[in-house]
Amino acid sequence: MPMRPGRRSDAAATILLIDRDPAAGRAMAANLAGCLLAEPVIEECRNGRAAAEKLRGRDYDIVLMDLSSLDDLAPTTEEAVARLAKIAEGALLIALSGGASVSAAVAAMRAGAHDFVAKPISGTGFAARIGELAHRHGKARALTIDARPGAITADFAGFVGASTQMQYVYEQIGRIAPSSAPVFITGESGTGKEVCAEALHSKGPRAERRFVAVNCAAIPRDLMETELFGAARGAYTGSVEDRKGAAELADGGTLFLDEIGEMDLSLQSKLLRFLQTGALTRVSEADTRQVDVRVICATNRNPMQMITEKRFREDLFYRLHVLPIHLPPLRQRPADIMVLGQHFLARFAREEHKRFSGFSPEAADSLIAREWPGNVRQLQNLVRRLVVMFDGGEISAEMVSAADIESRSYSPTPIAEPAPAPRRTTVLPMWQQEQRIIEDAILSFGGNIALAAAALELSPSTIYRKRQAWAEMAGAKGAA
Repeated sequence: MPMRPGRRSDAAATILLIDRDPAAGRAMAANLAGCLLAEPVIEECRNGRAAAEKLRGRDYDIVLMDLSSLDDLAPTTEEAVARLAKIAEGALLIALSGGASVSAAVAAMRAGAHDFVAKPISGTGFAARIGELAHRHGKARALTIDARPGAITADFAGFVGASTQMQYVYEQIGRIAPSSAPVFITGESGTGKEVCAEALHSKGPRAERRFVAVNCAAIPRDLMETELFGAARGAYTGSVEDRKGAAELADGGTLFLDEIGEMDLSLQSKLLRFLQTGALTRVSEADTRQVDVRVICATNRNPMQMITEKRFREDLFYRLHVLPIHLPPLRQRPADIMVLGQHFLARFAREEHKRFSGFSPEAADSLIAREWPGNVRQLQNLVRRLVVMFDGGEISAEMVSAADIESRSYSPTPIAEPAPAPRRTTVLPMWQQEQRIIEDAILSFGGNIALAAAALELSPSTIYRKRQAWAEMAGAKGAA
Protein backbone atom coordinates (compact mmCIF):
# COMPACT_ATOMS: atom_id res chain seq x y z
CA MET A 1 0.00 0.00 0.00
CA PRO A 2 1.51 3.42 -0.91
CA MET A 3 2.58 5.57 2.00
CA ARG A 4 0.34 8.54 2.69
CA PRO A 5 1.71 12.02 3.30
CA GLY A 6 3.01 12.46 6.81
CA ARG A 7 3.56 8.74 7.41
CA ARG A 8 6.69 8.14 9.53
CA SER A 9 9.22 5.73 8.08
CA ASP A 10 10.91 4.80 11.38
CA ALA A 11 9.76 2.28 13.99
CA ALA A 12 7.80 4.70 16.18
CA ALA A 13 4.09 3.95 16.57
CA THR A 14 1.50 6.50 15.48
CA ILE A 15 -1.58 6.74 17.69
CA LEU A 16 -4.84 8.60 17.07
CA LEU A 17 -6.83 9.29 20.23
CA ILE A 18 -10.54 10.15 19.92
CA ASP A 19 -11.91 11.36 23.24
CA ARG A 20 -13.97 14.36 24.39
CA ASP A 21 -12.12 14.29 27.72
CA PRO A 22 -8.58 15.48 26.90
CA ALA A 23 -7.15 14.86 30.39
CA ALA A 24 -8.27 11.22 30.56
CA GLY A 25 -7.13 10.61 27.00
CA ARG A 26 -3.67 12.06 27.53
CA ALA A 27 -3.15 10.08 30.74
CA MET A 28 -4.06 6.87 28.95
CA ALA A 29 -1.78 7.65 26.00
CA ALA A 30 1.08 8.52 28.36
CA ASN A 31 0.70 5.19 30.17
CA LEU A 32 0.85 3.37 26.85
CA ALA A 33 3.84 5.44 25.67
CA GLY A 34 5.78 4.51 28.80
CA CYS A 35 5.60 0.82 27.87
CA LEU A 36 6.70 1.12 24.22
CA LEU A 37 10.33 0.78 23.19
CA ALA A 38 10.09 3.70 20.73
CA GLU A 39 8.46 7.04 21.65
CA PRO A 40 5.10 7.10 19.81
CA VAL A 41 3.56 9.98 17.89
CA ILE A 42 0.18 10.73 19.52
CA GLU A 43 -2.46 12.89 17.84
CA GLU A 44 -5.79 13.84 19.41
CA CYS A 45 -9.25 14.81 18.23
CA ARG A 46 -12.51 15.33 20.08
CA ASN A 47 -15.18 13.72 17.84
CA GLY A 48 -15.84 11.21 15.10
CA ARG A 49 -15.91 13.65 12.17
CA ALA A 50 -12.53 15.10 13.06
CA ALA A 51 -11.18 11.56 13.42
CA ALA A 52 -12.47 10.60 9.97
CA GLU A 53 -10.67 13.61 8.45
CA LYS A 54 -7.39 12.67 10.14
CA LEU A 55 -7.69 9.04 9.07
CA ARG A 56 -8.19 10.11 5.44
CA GLY A 57 -4.99 12.13 5.62
CA ARG A 58 -2.53 9.58 7.04
CA ASP A 59 -2.01 6.05 8.33
CA TYR A 60 -2.04 5.25 12.05
CA ASP A 61 -0.90 2.17 13.90
CA ILE A 62 -3.48 2.49 16.70
CA VAL A 63 -6.84 4.25 16.89
CA LEU A 64 -8.18 4.60 20.44
CA MET A 65 -11.81 5.62 20.18
CA ASP A 66 -14.07 6.49 23.07
CA LEU A 67 -17.49 5.30 21.88
CA SER A 68 -19.36 8.19 23.49
CA SER A 69 -17.29 10.63 21.39
CA LEU A 70 -18.47 9.24 18.03
CA ASP A 71 -22.14 10.31 18.13
CA ASP A 72 -21.61 13.09 15.54
CA LEU A 73 -20.42 10.65 12.88
CA ALA A 74 -23.45 8.33 12.52
CA PRO A 75 -26.87 7.68 14.10
CA THR A 76 -25.58 4.64 16.01
CA THR A 77 -22.28 3.77 17.64
CA GLU A 78 -22.03 0.61 15.57
CA GLU A 79 -22.33 2.57 12.31
CA ALA A 80 -19.75 5.10 13.51
CA VAL A 81 -17.22 2.37 14.35
CA ALA A 82 -17.87 0.71 10.98
CA ARG A 83 -17.15 3.98 9.14
CA LEU A 84 -13.88 4.53 10.98
CA ALA A 85 -12.86 0.90 10.45
CA LYS A 86 -13.38 1.29 6.71
CA ILE A 87 -11.23 4.45 6.58
CA ALA A 88 -8.50 3.27 8.97
CA GLU A 89 -7.00 0.72 6.54
CA GLY A 90 -5.34 -1.78 8.86
CA ALA A 91 -4.88 0.27 12.02
CA LEU A 92 -5.62 -1.39 15.35
CA LEU A 93 -9.03 -0.07 16.38
CA ILE A 94 -9.57 -0.17 20.14
CA ALA A 95 -13.04 0.74 21.37
CA LEU A 96 -13.19 2.41 24.82
CA SER A 97 -16.18 3.00 27.05
CA GLY A 98 -16.81 4.17 30.59
CA GLY A 99 -20.18 2.41 30.67
CA ALA A 100 -18.96 -1.01 29.59
CA SER A 101 -21.55 -3.61 28.67
CA VAL A 102 -21.47 -6.91 26.84
CA SER A 103 -23.81 -5.59 24.13
CA ALA A 104 -21.55 -2.58 23.52
CA ALA A 105 -18.50 -4.84 23.26
CA VAL A 106 -20.21 -7.16 20.79
CA ALA A 107 -21.50 -4.24 18.69
CA ALA A 108 -18.08 -2.58 18.49
CA MET A 109 -16.33 -5.83 17.55
CA ARG A 110 -18.94 -6.63 14.90
CA ALA A 111 -18.44 -3.19 13.39
CA GLY A 112 -14.69 -3.69 12.98
CA ALA A 113 -12.99 -2.90 16.30
CA HIS A 114 -10.15 -5.27 17.19
CA ASP A 115 -10.82 -5.04 20.92
CA PHE A 116 -13.06 -3.44 23.52
CA VAL A 117 -11.62 -2.02 26.76
CA ALA A 118 -13.60 -0.69 29.71
CA LYS A 119 -12.57 2.53 31.44
CA PRO A 120 -10.77 3.24 33.73
CA ILE A 121 -7.82 1.58 32.04
CA SER A 122 -4.74 0.04 33.68
CA GLY A 123 -1.69 1.41 31.86
CA THR A 124 0.40 -1.77 32.07
CA GLY A 125 -2.38 -4.21 31.34
CA PHE A 126 -3.61 -2.05 28.45
CA ALA A 127 -0.09 -1.80 27.02
CA ALA A 128 0.32 -5.56 27.16
CA ARG A 129 -3.01 -6.04 25.38
CA ILE A 130 -1.95 -3.58 22.66
CA GLY A 131 1.30 -5.51 22.24
CA GLU A 132 -0.59 -8.77 21.88
CA LEU A 133 -2.89 -7.33 19.21
CA ALA A 134 0.08 -5.76 17.41
CA HIS A 135 1.82 -9.11 17.05
CA ARG A 136 -1.40 -10.74 15.93
CA HIS A 137 -2.02 -8.12 13.21
CA GLY A 138 1.50 -7.74 11.88
CA LYS A 139 2.68 -4.55 13.62
CA ALA A 140 5.14 -6.15 16.03
CA ARG A 141 8.09 -3.87 15.27
CA ALA A 142 6.28 -0.56 15.66
CA LEU A 143 4.46 -1.61 18.80
CA THR A 144 7.01 -3.72 20.66
CA ILE A 145 6.29 -3.71 24.38
CA ASP A 146 9.29 -3.00 26.58
CA ALA A 147 10.04 -6.22 28.48
CA ARG A 148 12.92 -4.83 30.54
CA PRO A 149 12.66 -5.23 34.33
CA GLY A 150 10.46 -2.47 35.68
CA ALA A 151 8.86 -1.52 32.36
CA ILE A 152 5.77 -3.60 33.11
CA THR A 153 4.80 -5.03 36.47
CA ALA A 154 4.63 -8.65 35.44
CA ASP A 155 5.17 -10.70 38.60
CA PHE A 156 2.30 -11.99 40.72
CA ALA A 157 2.70 -14.71 43.35
CA GLY A 158 4.91 -16.91 41.16
CA PHE A 159 3.33 -15.93 37.84
CA VAL A 160 5.13 -13.84 35.20
CA GLY A 161 3.02 -12.00 32.62
CA ALA A 162 1.18 -8.72 32.21
CA SER A 163 -1.26 -9.50 29.39
CA THR A 164 -4.94 -8.69 29.75
CA GLN A 165 -5.68 -12.40 30.17
CA MET A 166 -3.21 -12.77 33.04
CA GLN A 167 -4.35 -9.54 34.69
CA TYR A 168 -7.83 -11.08 34.77
CA VAL A 169 -6.41 -14.27 36.32
CA TYR A 170 -4.58 -12.22 38.99
CA GLU A 171 -7.80 -10.35 39.72
CA GLN A 172 -9.67 -13.65 40.12
CA ILE A 173 -7.03 -15.03 42.49
CA GLY A 174 -7.19 -11.88 44.59
CA ARG A 175 -10.98 -12.17 44.93
CA ILE A 176 -11.06 -15.94 45.47
CA ALA A 177 -8.10 -16.42 47.83
CA PRO A 178 -9.84 -15.25 51.07
CA SER A 179 -12.64 -17.81 50.65
CA SER A 180 -12.65 -21.41 51.88
CA ALA A 181 -14.83 -22.64 49.00
CA PRO A 182 -13.41 -25.22 46.54
CA VAL A 183 -11.61 -23.95 43.44
CA PHE A 184 -11.59 -25.71 40.06
CA ILE A 185 -8.63 -24.75 37.84
CA THR A 186 -8.61 -25.67 34.15
CA GLY A 187 -5.91 -25.17 31.55
CA GLU A 188 -3.53 -27.01 29.26
CA SER A 189 -0.38 -28.69 30.57
CA GLY A 190 2.32 -26.15 31.30
CA THR A 191 0.03 -23.16 31.89
CA GLY A 192 0.78 -22.99 35.63
CA LYS A 193 -2.11 -24.69 37.40
CA GLU A 194 -0.03 -25.60 40.46
CA VAL A 195 1.40 -22.07 40.54
CA CYS A 196 -2.19 -20.81 40.58
CA ALA A 197 -3.09 -23.15 43.47
CA GLU A 198 -0.05 -22.02 45.46
CA ALA A 199 -0.95 -18.38 44.81
CA LEU A 200 -4.48 -18.96 46.14
CA HIS A 201 -2.98 -20.56 49.25
CA SER A 202 -0.30 -17.91 49.85
CA LYS A 203 -2.74 -15.01 49.49
CA GLY A 204 -5.44 -16.54 51.70
CA PRO A 205 -5.95 -16.87 55.45
CA ARG A 206 -4.44 -20.41 55.44
CA ALA A 207 -1.03 -19.22 54.21
CA GLU A 208 0.71 -20.11 57.49
CA ARG A 209 -0.51 -23.72 57.34
CA ARG A 210 0.52 -26.49 54.94
CA PHE A 211 -0.05 -26.66 51.19
CA VAL A 212 -0.18 -30.34 50.20
CA ALA A 213 -0.24 -31.30 46.50
CA VAL A 214 -1.28 -34.69 45.13
CA ASN A 215 -0.83 -35.56 41.45
CA CYS A 216 -3.73 -37.92 40.74
CA ALA A 217 -2.19 -38.97 37.41
CA ALA A 218 1.16 -40.02 38.91
CA ILE A 219 -0.05 -42.35 41.68
CA PRO A 220 -1.21 -45.93 40.93
CA ARG A 221 -4.92 -46.46 41.48
CA ASP A 222 -4.44 -49.07 44.21
CA LEU A 223 -2.30 -46.63 46.23
CA MET A 224 -4.34 -43.49 45.65
CA GLU A 225 -6.75 -43.97 48.57
CA THR A 226 -3.85 -44.48 50.99
CA GLU A 227 -2.06 -41.43 49.58
CA LEU A 228 -5.17 -39.30 49.99
CA PHE A 229 -6.73 -40.55 53.24
CA GLY A 230 -3.91 -42.46 54.97
CA ALA A 231 -3.77 -46.00 56.33
CA ALA A 232 -3.77 -47.78 59.69
CA ARG A 233 -0.85 -49.94 60.77
CA GLY A 234 -0.95 -53.32 59.06
CA ALA A 235 -3.18 -52.12 56.23
CA TYR A 236 -0.71 -53.42 53.68
CA THR A 237 2.52 -55.47 53.61
CA GLY A 238 5.35 -53.62 55.34
CA SER A 239 3.05 -51.14 57.08
CA VAL A 240 4.38 -51.01 60.65
CA GLU A 241 2.85 -47.73 61.79
CA ASP A 242 -0.16 -45.51 61.15
CA ARG A 243 0.21 -43.24 58.15
CA LYS A 244 -1.42 -39.87 57.60
CA GLY A 245 -2.77 -39.12 54.14
CA ALA A 246 -2.55 -35.86 52.22
CA ALA A 247 -5.96 -34.65 53.48
CA GLU A 248 -4.92 -35.11 57.10
CA LEU A 249 -1.49 -33.54 56.55
CA ALA A 250 -3.21 -30.50 55.05
CA ASP A 251 -5.51 -30.00 58.06
CA GLY A 252 -5.98 -26.26 58.51
CA GLY A 253 -4.35 -25.58 55.15
CA THR A 254 -4.89 -26.37 51.48
CA LEU A 255 -5.20 -29.71 49.65
CA PHE A 256 -4.38 -29.47 45.94
CA LEU A 257 -5.58 -32.34 43.73
CA ASP A 258 -3.82 -32.00 40.39
CA GLU A 259 -5.22 -33.82 37.33
CA ILE A 260 -8.39 -34.68 39.26
CA GLY A 261 -9.89 -36.23 36.12
CA GLU A 262 -7.50 -39.18 36.39
CA MET A 263 -8.93 -40.29 39.75
CA ASP A 264 -10.68 -43.66 39.75
CA LEU A 265 -14.50 -43.48 39.89
CA SER A 266 -14.70 -45.55 43.09
CA LEU A 267 -12.37 -43.12 44.86
CA GLN A 268 -14.31 -40.16 43.46
CA SER A 269 -17.32 -41.27 45.51
CA LYS A 270 -15.18 -41.32 48.69
CA LEU A 271 -13.78 -37.90 47.87
CA LEU A 272 -17.34 -36.61 47.42
CA ARG A 273 -18.30 -37.93 50.84
CA PHE A 274 -15.21 -36.30 52.36
CA LEU A 275 -16.13 -32.95 50.77
CA GLN A 276 -19.68 -33.22 52.09
CA THR A 277 -18.77 -34.16 55.68
CA GLY A 278 -15.18 -33.01 56.23
CA ALA A 279 -14.53 -36.47 57.75
CA LEU A 280 -12.10 -39.10 56.48
CA THR A 281 -11.42 -42.73 57.29
CA ARG A 282 -7.95 -44.20 56.96
CA VAL A 283 -7.63 -47.47 55.03
CA SER A 284 -8.26 -50.47 57.36
CA GLU A 285 -9.52 -48.23 60.16
CA ALA A 286 -13.09 -47.84 61.41
CA ASP A 287 -12.73 -44.47 63.14
CA THR A 288 -13.42 -41.24 61.29
CA ARG A 289 -11.30 -38.12 61.65
CA GLN A 290 -12.56 -34.58 61.15
CA VAL A 291 -10.26 -32.25 59.21
CA ASP A 292 -10.54 -28.69 57.93
CA VAL A 293 -8.99 -28.22 54.48
CA ARG A 294 -9.59 -26.01 51.52
CA VAL A 295 -9.72 -28.17 48.39
CA ILE A 296 -8.31 -26.88 45.10
CA CYS A 297 -8.31 -29.16 42.07
CA ALA A 298 -7.05 -28.87 38.51
CA THR A 299 -7.32 -30.67 35.19
CA ASN A 300 -6.01 -30.25 31.65
CA ARG A 301 -9.09 -32.01 30.26
CA ASN A 302 -12.59 -30.79 29.46
CA PRO A 303 -14.60 -31.77 32.56
CA MET A 304 -17.94 -31.73 30.74
CA GLN A 305 -16.58 -34.18 28.18
CA MET A 306 -15.33 -36.45 30.99
CA ILE A 307 -18.80 -36.35 32.56
CA THR A 308 -20.41 -37.20 29.22
CA GLU A 309 -17.99 -40.12 28.81
CA LYS A 310 -18.83 -41.35 32.36
CA ARG A 311 -15.24 -40.90 33.56
CA PHE A 312 -16.02 -38.15 36.07
CA ARG A 313 -18.92 -37.97 38.49
CA GLU A 314 -21.25 -35.10 37.75
CA ASP A 315 -22.16 -34.61 41.43
CA LEU A 316 -18.45 -34.43 42.33
CA PHE A 317 -17.85 -31.89 39.57
CA TYR A 318 -20.53 -29.54 40.87
CA ARG A 319 -19.26 -29.99 44.43
CA LEU A 320 -15.77 -28.93 43.30
CA HIS A 321 -16.70 -26.43 40.57
CA VAL A 322 -17.68 -23.63 42.95
CA LEU A 323 -15.01 -21.06 42.05
CA PRO A 324 -13.62 -21.73 38.55
CA ILE A 325 -10.37 -20.31 37.16
CA HIS A 326 -9.22 -20.93 33.58
CA LEU A 327 -5.54 -20.41 32.69
CA PRO A 328 -5.09 -19.34 29.05
CA PRO A 329 -2.50 -21.11 26.87
CA LEU A 330 0.64 -19.16 25.98
CA ARG A 331 -0.36 -18.88 22.30
CA GLN A 332 -3.37 -16.81 23.37
CA ARG A 333 -1.23 -14.27 25.25
CA PRO A 334 1.73 -13.52 22.95
CA ALA A 335 2.36 -10.23 24.77
CA ASP A 336 3.75 -12.32 27.66
CA ILE A 337 6.15 -14.44 25.59
CA MET A 338 9.09 -12.03 25.65
CA VAL A 339 8.37 -10.96 29.25
CA LEU A 340 8.66 -14.63 30.22
CA GLY A 341 11.65 -15.15 27.93
CA GLN A 342 13.58 -12.26 29.52
CA HIS A 343 12.65 -13.51 32.99
CA PHE A 344 13.91 -17.03 32.31
CA LEU A 345 17.03 -15.74 30.54
CA ALA A 346 18.03 -13.62 33.55
CA ARG A 347 17.27 -16.42 35.99
CA PHE A 348 19.18 -19.18 34.19
CA ALA A 349 22.09 -16.90 33.29
CA ARG A 350 22.57 -16.26 37.02
CA GLU A 351 22.44 -19.97 37.76
CA GLU A 352 24.97 -20.80 35.03
CA HIS A 353 27.19 -17.75 35.79
CA LYS A 354 26.90 -16.40 32.24
CA ARG A 355 26.12 -12.96 30.75
CA PHE A 356 23.37 -12.54 28.17
CA SER A 357 22.19 -9.14 26.92
CA GLY A 358 18.75 -10.26 25.72
CA PHE A 359 17.07 -11.40 22.50
CA SER A 360 17.59 -9.91 19.04
CA PRO A 361 14.44 -8.61 17.27
CA GLU A 362 14.59 -11.59 14.90
CA ALA A 363 14.87 -14.04 17.81
CA ALA A 364 11.94 -12.35 19.54
CA ASP A 365 9.85 -12.58 16.37
CA SER A 366 10.59 -16.31 16.06
CA LEU A 367 9.55 -16.96 19.66
CA ILE A 368 6.35 -14.94 19.33
CA ALA A 369 5.40 -16.71 16.10
CA ARG A 370 5.64 -20.17 17.70
CA GLU A 371 2.57 -22.17 18.78
CA TRP A 372 4.00 -23.38 22.16
CA PRO A 373 2.02 -26.61 22.64
CA GLY A 374 3.90 -27.10 25.93
CA ASN A 375 3.08 -23.54 27.03
CA VAL A 376 5.20 -21.76 29.67
CA ARG A 377 7.01 -24.97 30.65
CA GLN A 378 8.17 -25.46 27.06
CA LEU A 379 9.37 -21.84 26.77
CA GLN A 380 11.24 -22.23 30.07
CA ASN A 381 12.98 -25.38 28.82
CA LEU A 382 14.00 -23.70 25.55
CA VAL A 383 15.52 -20.69 27.30
CA ARG A 384 17.39 -22.93 29.73
CA ARG A 385 18.75 -24.90 26.78
CA LEU A 386 19.92 -21.64 25.16
CA VAL A 387 21.77 -20.60 28.30
CA VAL A 388 23.49 -23.98 28.65
CA MET A 389 24.39 -24.34 24.96
CA PHE A 390 25.80 -20.84 24.36
CA ASP A 391 28.35 -18.68 26.15
CA GLY A 392 26.56 -15.34 26.34
CA GLY A 393 25.81 -12.14 24.41
CA GLU A 394 22.63 -11.51 22.45
CA ILE A 395 20.35 -14.44 21.63
CA SER A 396 20.01 -14.62 17.84
CA ALA A 397 17.35 -16.31 15.72
CA GLU A 398 19.98 -18.88 14.67
CA MET A 399 20.67 -19.74 18.31
CA VAL A 400 16.95 -20.20 18.95
CA SER A 401 16.65 -22.47 15.91
CA ALA A 402 19.59 -24.58 17.09
CA ALA A 403 18.12 -25.02 20.58
CA ASP A 404 14.51 -25.54 19.51
CA ILE A 405 14.62 -29.33 19.29
CA GLU A 406 10.85 -29.69 19.90
CA SER A 407 10.10 -27.72 16.75
CA ARG A 408 12.15 -30.17 14.69
CA SER A 409 10.51 -33.15 16.36
CA TYR A 410 7.03 -31.72 15.69
CA SER A 411 7.85 -31.15 11.99
CA PRO A 412 9.60 -34.31 10.74
CA THR A 413 10.68 -34.72 7.13
CA PRO A 414 7.70 -36.21 5.34
CA ILE A 415 8.13 -39.79 4.13
CA ALA A 416 6.04 -41.15 1.31
CA GLU A 417 3.73 -43.84 2.65
CA PRO A 418 0.76 -45.70 1.24
CA ALA A 419 -2.49 -43.87 1.79
CA PRO A 420 -4.20 -45.24 4.91
CA ALA A 421 -7.42 -47.11 4.51
CA PRO A 422 -10.43 -44.93 5.27
CA ARG A 423 -11.70 -45.38 8.78
CA ARG A 424 -14.90 -44.46 10.51
CA THR A 425 -14.72 -41.67 13.06
CA THR A 426 -16.95 -41.28 16.09
CA VAL A 427 -19.56 -38.62 15.47
CA LEU A 428 -21.19 -37.19 18.58
CA PRO A 429 -24.85 -36.21 18.57
CA MET A 430 -25.50 -32.55 17.77
CA TRP A 431 -26.57 -31.71 21.34
CA GLN A 432 -23.32 -33.10 22.74
CA GLN A 433 -21.23 -31.08 20.27
CA GLU A 434 -23.25 -27.99 21.16
CA GLN A 435 -22.75 -28.72 24.86
CA ARG A 436 -18.98 -29.03 24.40
CA ILE A 437 -18.76 -25.72 22.49
CA ILE A 438 -20.80 -23.82 25.07
CA GLU A 439 -19.04 -25.30 28.12
CA ASP A 440 -15.62 -24.61 26.55
CA ALA A 441 -16.62 -20.98 26.02
CA ILE A 442 -17.79 -20.65 29.63
CA LEU A 443 -14.48 -22.09 30.88
CA SER A 444 -12.56 -19.69 28.62
CA PHE A 445 -14.26 -16.75 30.35
CA GLY A 446 -13.63 -18.10 33.84
CA GLY A 447 -17.22 -19.23 34.36
CA ASN A 448 -18.76 -15.90 33.25
CA ILE A 449 -21.87 -16.97 31.31
CA ALA A 450 -22.68 -13.43 30.13
CA LEU A 451 -19.30 -13.00 28.43
CA ALA A 452 -19.41 -16.52 26.98
CA ALA A 453 -22.90 -15.79 25.60
CA ALA A 454 -21.66 -12.57 23.98
CA ALA A 455 -18.75 -14.40 22.34
CA LEU A 456 -21.09 -17.11 21.02
CA GLU A 457 -23.70 -14.50 19.97
CA LEU A 458 -26.31 -16.09 22.24
CA SER A 459 -28.37 -14.70 25.07
CA PRO A 460 -27.37 -15.79 28.61
CA SER A 461 -30.88 -17.13 29.14
CA THR A 462 -30.40 -19.51 26.19
CA ILE A 463 -27.31 -20.97 27.83
CA TYR A 464 -29.11 -21.38 31.17
CA ARG A 465 -32.00 -23.17 29.44
CA LYS A 466 -29.68 -25.49 27.54
CA ARG A 467 -27.67 -26.37 30.67
CA GLN A 468 -30.90 -27.19 32.50
CA ALA A 469 -32.00 -29.41 29.60
CA TRP A 470 -28.63 -31.23 29.60
CA ALA A 471 -28.90 -31.83 33.34
CA GLU A 472 -32.40 -33.25 32.92
CA MET A 473 -31.20 -35.52 30.11
CA ALA A 474 -28.31 -36.77 32.25
CA GLY A 475 -30.72 -37.39 35.14
CA ALA A 476 -33.08 -39.33 32.90
CA LYS A 477 -30.23 -41.51 31.61
CA GLY A 478 -29.02 -42.16 35.16
CA ALA A 479 -32.53 -43.20 36.23
CA ALA A 480 -32.78 -45.57 33.28
